[in-house]
Formats: sequence, structure tokens, C-alpha cells
Amino acid sequence: MWLRDPTAIDAVEVAGTGESAEWNGEYYASFGHNPTHRNWEDAVKYGFISGGGGSWYSNTLQMLAPGARIWANVPGGVGYVGVGTVVEPVVRVDEFMVEDGSGHKIPITKALLKGTEIGKHADDPERSEYLVRVKWIETVPLDKAVKEKGFFGNQNTVAKPTSPKWNYMVDRLKERFGVS
Repeated sequence: MWLRDPTAIDAVEVAGTGESAEWNGEYYASFGHNPTHRNWEDAVKYGFISGGGGSWYSNTLQMLAPGARIWANVPGGVGYVGVGTVVEPVVRVDEFMVEDGSGHKIPITKALLKGTEIGKHADDPERSEYLVRVKWIETVPLDKAVKEKGFFGNQNTVAKPTSPKWNYMVDRLKERFGVS
């Protein structure tokens, strides 16, 4: 499978049409849910999106700055599961701190996670998981994911789409998630 260099993509066109529109300020985020590694329930509970397993998957997380709004999609036909605002920039998994229930901050790798292998490569800067803290505005469980035929999808962990398809889809997601 051929993958585009994510650092070279600032815009995404409607496949085969060459059409583009002005960027609407909303980011696409792909959340590769895996029950034992990167778990959507953990992401909701602890407020993050992530990517890892190689710099190709984690580099685009650097596009996100505090205040940016993201729309989280679980690929593979699952659908959109959340909308949130970026709170803190990207950090390596072992630097991402969460509350332990007693008010103390601990690395997420020490928390009781459903995705128990999220810290597996924490000592390897290339293969490590990287996380961006997100304040979720609205989320749904995987079995309630929002999807419609023709919704935007992308191979990158984060994208800044400029296609009319993206703008249409964000308007539809705002309706479906009840956000403005």
C-alpha cells in the first residue's frame, strides 16, 4: 500500500475532481482503535487522541495546537466518535499525565487502561505512542459512531482538509453531535 507523506499534505482534494475549498479551521483526526493498544474508552476517559508505531503516524499530531477543534474518526467503517478541543500539544506517551483517582498525577502508562499496550514502545522515540490532550465536547461509544455514505476519511492521523466534501461533512456532524 502506498502512503502519502503526511508532512507534505496541507489540503485534501475530493478524489479525482481536483476540487478544493477554503479550509474551515476544523481538523480531521483518525483514531486507530485497537482493544489492547489504543482504546477509544481510554481516550474518552483520559482526554486524548494518539498515534504511534512510527513517525509517519505520529508526526501529523504536531499540527495540533491548543484551541484547535478536531473531529475523531475510527477508520475501517466504524465512523466519527467525537469532537473536541485541543488543550495541550503532543507529548510522548510516558510524558502524558493523568489523575489517578486520588487527585495525584501519574503517567498514563501507570493508569489502569483498557488499552494495556499503549506504553509498549515508550522508550523508543520512533515507535512510541504520542498523545495530544483533548477536552471532549461530545463523544459516542464505538457502536453509536456517526457515519454516512460519502463522509470524509484520510490515511493520516491528523489532516487539515480543504475539500467541499469535508466542509459538508463537518456541517452534518455538527447537526448529528449537536454542536455549533
